[in-house]
Amino acid sequence: MAQKDQPKDTDNQRKTTPADDFINPIDADKIAENPGLLPYAHERGGATIKPMDAGKMKGLAMSSMYEQTDMQLDQIKAQIELLARQANEIQNRMTISERIYEAEMGIDPIIGRTYFLYRNKKKKHLLSMVSPAEWGPRIPYEYIATVKLLGDHTWDILERKEEI
Repeated sequence: MAQKDQPKDTDNQRKTTPADDFINPIDADKIAENPGLLPYAHERGGATIKPMDAGKMKGLAMSSMYEQTDMQLDQIKAQIELLARQANEIQNRMTISERIYEAEMGIDPIIGRTYFLYRNKKKKHLLSMVSPAEWGPRIPYEYIATVKLLGDHTWDILERKEEI
């Protein structure tokens, strides 16, 4: 009777599988739940991650910013200088055009032709087709400029003796 009251050994025992027999060799305390959030490499051969010094990073950023803005300011200064030169050239063209149209002209100027502006002893300007080299050794007038009549009836200064 004693055997009936006791359960069989197989009923009471739990069935074991190979997974239950496996013991993990990695210490659970050394495993991170989210390894991608670690501030250092978590794999062998992983990239070294070094925290940046905030002051150094700001200093490098400021240095780079100053270099870029200085470069852009230099470019703008060069553009301003170019525009100032162009404005000065236009002003000179306007001044020479005024002097030519106030000058004595024994000719009717043709667009695209080259002419020569002179000043006589009475300080009056005159426009001529004769170049300073064609006058010979004694030029009767003071040479001012070599000019060309443009299509808009302004004069392009090809060469000049003095600042206009």
